[in-house]
Amino acid sequence: MIVCIAEKPSVARDIANVLGAKNDRGGFMEGNGYQVTWTFGHLCELKEPGEYTPMWKSWSLAQLPMIPPRFGIKLKDDKGIEKQFSIIEKLMQAADGIVNCGDAGQEGELIQRWVMQKAQAKCPVKRLWISSMTDEAIREGFSNLKDQADYQPLYLAGLSRAIGD
Repeated sequence: MIVCIAEKPSVARDIANVLGAKNDRGGFMEGNGYQVTWTFGHLCELKEPGEYTPMWKSWSLAQLPMIPPRFGIKLKDDKGIEKQFSIIEKLMQAADGIVNCGDAGQEGELIQRWVMQKAQAKCPVKRLWISSMTDEAIREGFSNLKDQADYQPLYLAGLSRAIGD
């Protein structure tokens, strides 16, 4: 099964309609060899300083800069987000492949990559890159999927911005 992950439910519905994934399964649409699911924008975020070491829970200027050996991500603390992430995680762990259908841009790339990392997705990932949500644009985008590795510089730019913020 191919799992497609969009950045919001309305985009997922448009993609599912074009792909023939018409069966609503609660948190995703399924059909024609696809499972189309969605995030609600940012499901994941960088960990807070105190989550790396107790010394950083209440900090002072003397402790700056606070740079962990490796930056980590966490799921946002929200019941709706936790429920949707649980669905995404199950789909991704059983997937034969994933199509990242996040918004075309640095932020969209970062949002979806963090979700895939948190879900521990292990299968190959392709990238849908479209700037229009017409049926024709979606069909054309799916006929021209690229390997996710082609977008690594965009992800790294988004990650650098998030860390810098």
